[in-house]
Amino acid sequence: MPNHTRESIQTLLENQGYQTDPQVVMSVFLAMQLHKPLLIEGPAGVGKTEIAKAMAKALNTDLIRLQCYEGLDASHALYEWNYQRQLLHLKMLEVVDKQLPVNGSEAVLLAQEETLFSDKFLLKRPLLQAITHHKPPVLLIDEVDRADEEFESFLLEVLSDWQITIPEIGTIQATHIPYVVVTGNRVRELSEALRRRCLYLWIDYPDYDKELAIVLEKVPYIDALLARQICSFMQALRQLRLEKTPGIAETLDWAMALSALHIDHLDRSLVEQTLGVVLKDWKDVRQTQLSLSELYEKAGVVSKWDNL
Repeated sequence: MPNHTRESIQTLLENQGYQTDPQVVMSVFLAMQLHKPLLIEGPAGVGKTEIAKAMAKALNTDLIRLQCYEGLDASHALYEWNYQRQLLHLKMLEVVDKQLPVNGSEAVLLAQEETLFSDKFLLKRPLLQAITHHKPPVLLIDEVDRADEEFESFLLEVLSDWQITIPEIGTIQATHIPYVVVTGNRVRELSEALRRRCLYLWIDYPDYDKELAIVLEKVPYIDALLARQICSFMQALRQLRLEKTPGIAETLDWAMALSALHIDHLDRSLVEQTLGVVLKDWKDVRQTQLSLSELYEKAGVVSKWDNL
């Protein structure tokens, strides 16, 4: 892997359509130089996962994703044995045993039974895939705060040693150390041990200029006036005290939906009809409906009658 500068990292990310800033560039650069995991926290939908995707594309390597959830255990993150295939193998051994002479079959059966716990029966899960990859991949450990503290401790051990012990096979050490991106939405507080192991980056909701640049990048066929009005509306909407504040992901969904309808500007009825694209909680919808006049004014949204 060639040596990268901060300028080259910025160029690589921007070439993948990621609207970056100096903090993101510096964090990615240092994580790559120091080969340390990058812990990214922030509200949902602000582009934390997109950093890992952009890194993988920029570095021309594979993205391996471990999606965390409550109850996630080591076997689902590391490896599992393909029990169905092993059972089929055992049944084939029984057929061989019946067909061969007693003296001739023992050595054959012993050799075949030893293969029962070998790579061809091993189902590699994301962590094992990452450390055995043919080149350094980007390992995305997504929403780590949704997993429990026990799994977090196990994860910390793997990230420290970069090796995995499989009792039936032995210890497997990393062929190449992956670039690691860990994301969290602060569903729960992460341990100090994990935080110390990582570099840290906080990503907040984008300001107007950055949000507009992202919309124009991701939805290039959108009308410029519509894009400006959408971003102004979203900036004002986030000032309300909502249960689930919409992120840039919802902005892009709204922009793509309205653009697909060949809309070139927002009007009041259109906003009211499409709030469900942006808001996903009925309390938020109700609160927004009560504040629409103020939001319209801030976003420059007009009624179809205003220009008559």
